[in-house]
Amino acid sequence: MTQAPSPQGLQLSPIVAGAWRMADWGLDAGQRLRWIEQALDLGITSFDHADIYGDYAVEALFGEALAAQPALRARLQLVTKCGIKLVSARRPGHAIKSYDSSRAHVQASVEASLRALRTDHIDLLLIHRPDALMDPDELADTFQGLRAAGKVLHFGVSNHSPSQLALLNRRLPLATNQIELSPLHLDALSDGTLDQCLDLGLRPMIWSPLAGGRLFTADDAQAQRVRAVLEALGRAHGVSAATVAYAWILRHPSRPLPITGSQRREALQEAVAALSLRLSAEDWYRVWEASAGQPVP
Repeated sequence: MTQAPSPQGLQLSPIVAGAWRMADWGLDAGQRLRWIEQALDLGITSFDHADIYGDYAVEALFGEALAAQPALRARLQLVTKCGIKLVSARRPGHAIKSYDSSRAHVQASVEASLRALRTDHIDLLLIHRPDALMDPDELADTFQGLRAAGKVLHFGVSNHSPSQLALLNRRLPLATNQIELSPLHLDALSDGTLDQCLDLGLRPMIWSPLAGGRLFTADDAQAQRVRAVLEALGRAHGVSAATVAYAWILRHPSRPLPITGSQRREALQEAVAALSLRLSAEDWYRVWEASAGQPVP
């Protein structure tokens, strides 16, 4: 599996392993290490985090596992996010849930993530949610300082609109926008988000590519229509419906980077298998039509 370069030289694997739910998996440090190793064995070298995941616990769980085999650090890329402040016993200074992209908060968040992940640098740092009080000049300057110090190599955003990304990107070139996209969530296809990624040459990272599992568990009409099409295409291509869902995302010309969210090796394998499946345009639109509930206009 070849890595996917960004215009800024960032190298990520075409499938990214998401650690969001790691605190719920009930794994000991050795089992967490084996999860990291099995992802690497499949060619998945990029791991997605956020400071808030697991009530501010997941980065430390990952870091503890990685510390058992520190040589693995050179083989992988660590992505993390900051900017959301949750009310938590682990963050007693947070009075309400809010967003914070100030210099002080971003710098403090990076230091905390470096300690938790037990690393000397973060490969990619994202601002997790748009902050209405963001000062783009201050934030760009903060990013440049972190890069100069060698603490963060690349920067991006998550869940930002095209105008919000452009505001920061004009001051400091960004590497990605991490967004939601799945056969049940089509907004990024029509709201300009993916158009902007194509225009700027950014490869979007995709969270919840299987709609948080709703593709295979929800009973609403949309999910049933989409599931039927995915299953039919899976039978035609000899792969699982999940692999087809990943292939549907990968078919977009912005060359998205889907993030898995599972501890199961089989789930990681289904995502990797999609790299070998290129859907026809008609098959792609069959999935779109099932989701939209109508033919294209």
